[in-house]
Amino acid sequence: MLLVDAGNTRIKWAVADAGGRWLHQGAVARGEAASLAAAWGQLVSGVERVCVSNVAGQALRETLDGMLAQVFGAEVAIEWFASVPERAGLRNGYRHPGQLGCDRFAAAIGARSLFPGQELVVATCGTATTIDAVSAQGVFVGGMILPGLGTMATSLALSTAQLPQIEAIAPLREPFADNTVDAIVSGCIAAQAGAIEHALDERRRQAPGRPLRCVLAGGAGAVLAPYLKLGDTPLEKVDNLVLTGLHAAMVAGG
Repeated sequence: MLLVDAGNTRIKWAVADAGGRWLHQGAVARGEAASLAAAWGQLVSGVERVCVSNVAGQALRETLDGMLAQVFGAEVAIEWFASVPERAGLRNGYRHPGQLGCDRFAAAIGARSLFPGQELVVATCGTATTIDAVSAQGVFVGGMILPGLGTMATSLALSTAQLPQIEAIAPLREPFADNTVDAIVSGCIAAQAGAIEHALDERRRQAPGRPLRCVLAGGAGAVLAPYLKLGDTPLEKVDNLVLTGLHAAMVAGG
């Protein structure tokens, strides 16, 4: 199975077998999508199915669709993953299930496949940060969306006259910074970590007495992890959670 996570910033992919072994994987910037044809062309003989989660718009879908058809031909089935009322043991609790971002649905399926039967808060930290609740009974309860760490820092430079553009986010030495760049970084990290901690507090209130686990994914997750104050709540850092969910959905069928 070729699994593709086409996000707003990067396109991640992996080839996995039905047993869950990851045989090949890679990632490119969204603007370098054309380079994927060469990488996938080397795998053509071993791929039987393709599943794509795309949240980056119709133009990228058309690019990927043409590329996949060129590389694999008509004999390989291509699924454009979408949010549905129920799949792979997860019931979609969105008011209108199809409006849930397919990447969020896939990430929730992936988290549940890794930690079945547990109360989960799934925080995916990329261009946007999404924080979603999955019940122990297998229901996607709902979630929160806020600008991602980098997006939040960039928005200050775009919206104000004298604040600088943040080129890179480095670990902080002190929470109260003595320069403007670090002050912006400190504020953005505090906002991101605070949102995740708030979501966990709300879920503890909704499901009192039930063990809760925080699943952290996305490129900015590693930056945020040291600043999260979760108490006794276990923190699980997971790479490629959307791809894990696509695999679980494909194996489960439906």
